[in-house]
Amino acid sequence: MNRDQRSAAFWQKEARGYDAMMAVAERRFFAGAREWVCSRAVGDVLEVGVGTGLNLPLYPPEVQLTGMDRSGAMLAIARQRAASLGREVALMEGDAMTLDFPDSTFDTVVSTYTLCCVPDERRGLQECVRVLRPGGRLLLADHVVATNPLLKVGEYLLQAVTVPLQGEWFTRRPLPMVRDLGLEIVETERTLHGAIERVHARRPD
Repeated sequence: MNRDQRSAAFWQKEARGYDAMMAVAERRFFAGAREWVCSRAVGDVLEVGVGTGLNLPLYPPEVQLTGMDRSGAMLAIARQRAASLGREVALMEGDAMTLDFPDSTFDTVVSTYTLCCVPDERRGLQECVRVLRPGGRLLLADHVVATNPLLKVGEYLLQAVTVPLQGEWFTRRPLPMVRDLGLEIVETERTLHGAIERVHARRPD
């Protein structure tokens, strides 16, 4: 089993406990990031790596939601969450590096705590940009390489375990790649000594 297969199997197995695990992380480290991202979504929205649907209650009621994830077990929980919210969401299995949508399909593409687990981060971002309409919004939140030197060392030590086990990186930073892909940076925020970053970018008209 290669690294990508191990990662997929890990997250499939972790689906049932994912919400409880994230609840602890949200309180300690990620507070407000999902709300920041989802409140900026407009129009036809694609969430890449929708997981168990933790973002679903946070979107404006008027947006039209599509969610993609590679874990069928995660999507099953997301479907239950959407039904309990009375919210229509098109949910499907897929790969962030080969999105199964035509060019310029969505007004907004969202990714929260997903790019850290995409094997080829740049390719995943290229796909997000490809499916955005001109003028569309790319909204990201993720743990990134910290500005604090001690925390940065801890991230490198942590990912020595998490990359082989679950394909999760802690020292990436999507923002420079977003700029390289030609998007306009509308606003960004970094918290937790730079280890958490939120990005709102716009595809040029």
